[in-house]
Amino acid sequence: MKKLTFLLFTIVAFNACKESPKQEAIPEPNAEFAALLDSYYEDGLKLNPISATMAGDNRYNDQFPNFLSDEYAAQLKAHFEGYKTKLAEFPDESLMESEKMSKAILEWQCDINLAEFDYNANLTPIDQMWSPNLFMGQLASGSSAQPFNTVEDYQKWMKRVDGYLEWLSSTEDKMRVGMEKGHVLPKSLTIKVLPQLESLTTDDLDQHLFYTPIKNLPDSFSEEEKLELSTAYEQMVKDKVIPTYQKLHAFMAGEYSEAGRESSGIQGEPNGDAYYAHQIKKYTTTNMTAAEIHELGLSEVARIRSEMEKIKEQVGFEGDLKAFFDFVRSNKELMPYTDAQQVVDNFNQIHEQMKPQLELLFDMKPKTPFEVRRTEAFREKSASAEYNPGSLDGTRPGIFYVPIPDVTGYNVYSDESLFLHEAIPGHHYQISLTQENEALPKFRKTLWYSGYGEGWALYTESLGMELGLYTDPYQLFGMLGAEMHRAVRLVVDTGLHSKGWTREQAIQYSLDNEAESEASIISEIERYMANPGQALSYKIGQLKIRELRKKAEDTLGDKFDIRQFHNQVLETGCIPLALLENKINNWIEANK
Repeated sequence: MKKLTFLLFTIVAFNACKESPKQEAIPEPNAEFAALLDSYYEDGLKLNPISATMAGDNRYNDQFPNFLSDEYAAQLKAHFEGYKTKLAEFPDESLMESEKMSKAILEWQCDINLAEFDYNANLTPIDQMWSPNLFMGQLASGSSAQPFNTVEDYQKWMKRVDGYLEWLSSTEDKMRVGMEKGHVLPKSLTIKVLPQLESLTTDDLDQHLFYTPIKNLPDSFSEEEKLELSTAYEQMVKDKVIPTYQKLHAFMAGEYSEAGRESSGIQGEPNGDAYYAHQIKKYTTTNMTAAEIHELGLSEVARIRSEMEKIKEQVGFEGDLKAFFDFVRSNKELMPYTDAQQVVDNFNQIHEQMKPQLELLFDMKPKTPFEVRRTEAFREKSASAEYNPGSLDGTRPGIFYVPIPDVTGYNVYSDESLFLHEAIPGHHYQISLTQENEALPKFRKTLWYSGYGEGWALYTESLGMELGLYTDPYQLFGMLGAEMHRAVRLVVDTGLHSKGWTREQAIQYSLDNEAESEASIISEIERYMANPGQALSYKIGQLKIRELRKKAEDTLGDKFDIRQFHNQVLETGCIPLALLENKINNWIEANK
């Protein structure tokens, strides 16, 4: 993630492991080491109470630290330095295989977070897609992870909002420092932030997001309680929330917009190349360079184009591939809906269609419930489809959010691959199975490494035929289009941030090589601009998992069991790709 703060914000989900099959029966479980891991997890929740809320731990639901303060930065740095020192007290020979894995993961986690302090990521704390204010809007809706079931829940949220508004106010101070030091958003991104802020300056309570929980007060509340809470929330919104958003909007619309960067990539900021190298390592969990990734992207784009040509011929389209992209983008037959619920219903139907085939590929299935929901209106225009994990105890479902800003223009051609990626068996299987694994220390259940997590989700898109999908050539083209989208990311992300590409160059390259709509492509390019490196993780991780599957198939032959391979990948959870590769190699050797 682009921000130090948001790196913590996404401590929401993921990681499991049975590790190497060649376990030595020497060390016993190390109680002191287990206590250290538990302590790391608990201290992390105190530092970032939002991550606790996301995990379904409600002890800190009234808290929102000022992640931008110097005091917080000092606490965070001491946290990672302290645990790195403590880890050194446990030599590998004193640990079981699973404990060695946990140690390696925690060392990596400490190192990558400490490296973030070398850069000025917190001087651009607000953007159009990744910053905490957008996630707080989700919580404010009353339909996300923050519970609104009791009077105390409502009171806790008001207290959390106080902390959040302190943070939001301090973003202006950080951005002013950024203006002095050359760390500012590109002007094209600031323009996209303004309507998001402005929407929360309305004085119409019925339309204000932060007043929404009052419109859904439980019937169990007494009339006196309802009146007290309604009055308190009205004062909170009118006297605190609206003025804070008005002030920030005025600043970003005025001085900050004028100071915005003309450059599109992070190279336009001081020390941009070094920061981008750090971002690549953080998101791909590899040591690949920007140049290597750019060339890989060009190669993958060429390969996938050749596969797309076959689909174009199959449906009888005459014209070049770019013309076929335009045809798919604008084909009204692929835009059949008039009501947003029809989009949600279609995703649920895809799930029903593939259910009988899941048994053939997976012998482990999550217990955590699952839902498809429309993305909330306040962020729908700039949001991508996404998955929000369920709670650790399984009481809150995993949710696949799909934005439908204009249902009449909603194109269905990639819906099957999208569902596989964001929902089942993509993120929902991966995250929920990890969270439900009682053998793991808690900190391993709430880690997120994008190289693994997004790599797995993209890998699952290729399972569509095995799951009874992609019978329609346009849906198969949608799968290729989704993979092309991730291959294009390798080219345009490195182009923007290491080769001096402009926003317009990146948009044009995408238009030339994929069938996404122009509006969608613009939103995507601006997403990469706001968070350098994140977009690289999908293809890098997918290619590694594909490589490991092929190696296992070639080596094991008739002994290869796809369900066991998926178990090996999923039980490991979100870990750096080198650790995953080592684990699969050991599994292959043990099963020759």
